[in-house]
Amino acid sequence: MAMTVLFIGGTGQISYPCVEDAVAQGHNVSVYNRGKRPDALPKGVNSIIGDRAGPEYADLARTKYDVVCQFIAFTPDQVTRDIEVFSGHCGQYIFISSASVYQKPARHYVITEETPAVNPYWPYSQAKIACEDLLTSTEGLPWTIVRPSHTVRTGLPIMVGDSDIMARRMLDGEPTIVAGDGNTPWTLTRSVDFAVPFVRLFGKAAALNDTFHITNDRAHIWDDIQKSIARLLGVEARIVHVPTDTLIRYNPEWVGPLVGDKAWTAIFDNSKVKRVVGDFTCAENLDEILAEPIMHLKQRLSASRPPKGDFDALVDRICAAQEALG
Repeated sequence: MAMTVLFIGGTGQISYPCVEDAVAQGHNVSVYNRGKRPDALPKGVNSIIGDRAGPEYADLARTKYDVVCQFIAFTPDQVTRDIEVFSGHCGQYIFISSASVYQKPARHYVITEETPAVNPYWPYSQAKIACEDLLTSTEGLPWTIVRPSHTVRTGLPIMVGDSDIMARRMLDGEPTIVAGDGNTPWTLTRSVDFAVPFVRLFGKAAALNDTFHITNDRAHIWDDIQKSIARLLGVEARIVHVPTDTLIRYNPEWVGPLVGDKAWTAIFDNSKVKRVVGDFTCAENLDEILAEPIMHLKQRLSASRPPKGDFDALVDRICAAQEALG
């Protein structure tokens, strides 16, 4: 059944393929954002230009959308405003949270939706948890919380820093960093694969007032991910393994992304969402998973190669110190 669907965001890393799939499924799709992304929206999508913080945002409630997909709310005050705007004015409000909310330190190697949402290390994840708490305690707004894990489309998966700089370092034969021993399993999901079950959640009574993650069923160790990136770039990876504790002493800002996320094993049980939307599959081969990010990277590098700077100096310093240990 065709529904009226509003995407708040709609041109991002995850949301753009979701817009494409929603259109393909016959839904009447509108996208609300500031209109600053270069990607052309699929044919038939209604583009609404506006600022989420502006007074015009409240006008979205007039349409009474069947589904509102919120991709760009990161703080409790943003979700509070959505609750005020959309309560009584939409059939289903879908909030994009993050699988990084799951318990750290990890207590079990397979993550389900019953895994507690506790992350004492990363303010990003803590804010997402606070947003979830607001929704689960609200009345008058039927909600669905969706937690993507590491979802790839335009950016390459790395553990720390800027992925384009890390790729440039690979191309130049320079060392790159992997936290730990490189054998930690990590789950990568293509955005186009995420989109299929995500759109199937639209209008599902069983999805209302409940939480789901949507991820690949297959994980890969970090060394294999980095070696595959290098191979697809036509070079050999020079990986330097550095303990996480050491890395965060060099750069305390890495506490969140590492101790709060990528330093832990991330393997997911997707049986809950599959019970609601049916079975789905995701690309499992790393070459297939990385094909689109590699394509986008090459396009960016052909237009502008990131210059050397402070980040390179930091990586060189860390790698030199680690390699000096023998």
